[in-house]
Amino acid sequence: MGNKTSHDSDVSFIAALAELLRDNDLTELQVKRDYGENDSLNVRVSRQTQTVVQASVPAAAAPALPSATPAAPAGPAAAPPASDPASDPGAVTSPMVGTVYMAPEPGAAPFATVGATVKEGDTILIIEAMKTMNHIPAPRAGTIKRILVEDGGAVEFGAPLVIIE
Repeated sequence: MGNKTSHDSDVSFIAALAELLRDNDLTELQVKRDYGENDSLNVRVSRQTQTVVQASVPAAAAPALPSATPAAPAGPAAAPPASDPASDPGAVTSPMVGTVYMAPEPGAAPFATVGATVKEGDTILIIEAMKTMNHIPAPRAGTIKRILVEDGGAVEFGAPLVIIE
């Protein structure tokens, strides 16, 4: 039972490290916590500097957009749910950095599929972080409208995983 409590605090600790990483524009952070004999947590949180690539894409596209700017105020109201799933009110975001698994084991049926109804607390996927399989529960009951991650794909802290409505 004590392991569950330390695991929950570890998840919160890792989430706080990821936030610290982002807020201070760091690329990597490493921390080791010793809890006692044969019980420690070694965390390395890093992020790729893909934001530079993404920042250059809008800059290159911007010269082509000035004529569309007057129409833009009407567009963003409809565009964010499609272009930025994280802004969707039904988005479930990742509590950690890791690898996504949609099923309990290779070849098994996935935890959730588009159109499936889930109850609050149902496991919708697993994120592996540091060889630990973390079951990600549905935060509310509803229907899975979109799955935004791929089985075996990497996910960042705060990235949208699925949309439940």
